[in-house]
Amino acid sequence: MDQVAGPDARHPARLAVVVGALGVVFGDIGTSPIYTLPTVFNPADPHPVPVSTENVYGVVSLVFWSVMIVVTVTYVLLAMRADNDGEGGIMALITLLRRWGGTRGRKVAAALAALGIFGAALFFGDSMITPAISVLSAVEGLKVVSPGFDRFIVPITAVIIIGLFLVQRRGTAVVGRLFGPVMIVWFGVIGACGVVGIAEHPQILRALLPTYALGFLAGHFGIAFFALAAVVLAVTGAEALYADMGHFGRRAITRGWLVLVFPACTLSYFGQGALILADPANVSSSFFLLVPGWGRLPMVVLATAATVIASQAVITGAFSVTSQAAQLGYLPRLRIAHTSESTIGQIYVPWINWLLMSSVLTLVFVFRASAALAFAFGMAVTATITITTLLFLCYARWRWQTPLWALVPAGAVLLTVDLLFVAANMTKFLHGAWLPLLIGLAAFTVMTTWQRGRHIVTAERERREGSLREFIDELRGEALVRVPGTAVFLNRGKKTAPLAMRANTEHNHTRHEHVVIMSLDTEPVPRVPAERRVVVDDLGYANDGIIHVSARFGYMEPPDVLAALTALDPATTEGGIDLTRASYFLSKIELHRGPDPTMAPWRKRLFIATSYITADAAEHFGLPRDRTVIMGAHIDV
Repeated sequence: MDQVAGPDARHPARLAVVVGALGVVFGDIGTSPIYTLPTVFNPADPHPVPVSTENVYGVVSLVFWSVMIVVTVTYVLLAMRADNDGEGGIMALITLLRRWGGTRGRKVAAALAALGIFGAALFFGDSMITPAISVLSAVEGLKVVSPGFDRFIVPITAVIIIGLFLVQRRGTAVVGRLFGPVMIVWFGVIGACGVVGIAEHPQILRALLPTYALGFLAGHFGIAFFALAAVVLAVTGAEALYADMGHFGRRAITRGWLVLVFPACTLSYFGQGALILADPANVSSSFFLLVPGWGRLPMVVLATAATVIASQAVITGAFSVTSQAAQLGYLPRLRIAHTSESTIGQIYVPWINWLLMSSVLTLVFVFRASAALAFAFGMAVTATITITTLLFLCYARWRWQTPLWALVPAGAVLLTVDLLFVAANMTKFLHGAWLPLLIGLAAFTVMTTWQRGRHIVTAERERREGSLREFIDELRGEALVRVPGTAVFLNRGKKTAPLAMRANTEHNHTRHEHVVIMSLDTEPVPRVPAERRVVVDDLGYANDGIIHVSARFGYMEPPDVLAALTALDPATTEGGIDLTRASYFLSKIELHRGPDPTMAPWRKRLFIATSYITADAAEHFGLPRDRTVIMGAHIDV
């Protein structure tokens, strides 16, 4: 059940939890001050913003109010209240809206779900670009220390990125404990440097007034519009706050943002603005030039550590999105390692980890500079933010019954801001904005193709399996040899007969004394209470030793077959079942491209190719390999 109190109940906002959140969640958005203002005023930009007093005030004000509206209002105050039993992110919103389908119109719900899937696909593009641009921008600080370091920037960046992805298997909790104190130092230092800069030109604080941002947009729209494509860099990481909510809870993230992260970033932006006003030549490295000469090398080291942590935020989010997408049927079953005994949402997905690492390294070696990647960075971020805002507004209307007189004006303001960012970034399409769109489109195609192909295979499989009750009636009339022990057949429900069970009786002419037909159901909630875990149905054949067991799991839970069977009440089974010697039977489907026009030929090939990354079923369900029998069948797609 979706409850606002869910995350707070599981993750009380103790200091340790807030510190952990600082080490995982805020790295991306917390390192944006390194490259945002230099990118806005970058003379190599296709649409450069001239450095002038009026423009500096306007840009700094625009950055502040963009962060206020997008991050503080849209995400922290609004979207993070739309949790699915404590879990956040765009996939959680999709799940909530899918429940709407039964009462509010399936076509509307399906369209919103498709839009959400595209937003989730764009998040994968963000997860690839963020580590590359973040670490590159920090290591590029070496050029401020000494120009001779220039040729070492790319190799150093590559080594750091490889180390980051190698440590992922240790888990979010370990990473958070390690990185949290570093981020506290980071925010303290950038805030202090910002104060020093502001002290030199305190008039910059006037940019806190929204009139400067509005005046810049209205009076210099031709310049301000193109500036938005770089201003959006200040809000990168907002979606990661939402996606990682299940790890630490809404309250801890909210307190970390309002008490430390937002004030520190604001001070840094205003300090840099003051520095640029003092000398426009400072614009190229305004962040590092805020630091006294003696402290610049230590700042480069600290910034590098902080940008590694920035990458952690989106990597962790990518793991969460992948796991939820697989559970909801948009991706194949992947091997997922749960890295915490106390917090089930902390996971590690090896296949995604290595895919991201290879993609990030490719971007580093191809683009070789953070300024070049900046043109591509904003597109994925703005599109994902816009989709999240739209889905949230639909959810607020349905779940909270928000009146239209309040929803429409508020939604119009939020969407206008988001769409302005999207439009501005589209002007960078030929300069790199095509990259995240291409990544997102590719991921969206894979996810929707897998969903469609899975539906086709399931329909054909159900046709071949036939009615379970009719099959059991046939067994009662056949002279089958009963062998002692228990057989557990994993199935997709209790309407159809397991293919493995059909094959076993047809070829071996035997059946076990106790037969458990077990279906594993993934519910659209992160976790299922223990009392609702298993449901037993004797199918009307209890005296024959055949029962059906439904095991329910949330989409954030590992489908542990042995744990579910252990929870069975012996009174519900005829004479009990012996799990220590039980045999487990799986049906393995081999896919072939068939002649029927179920999908386009290229989509059939894509679906079959995607099936090859499916995780081993026995390992995924926690089955003992020495007692697991796999029986195959092939299906034409």
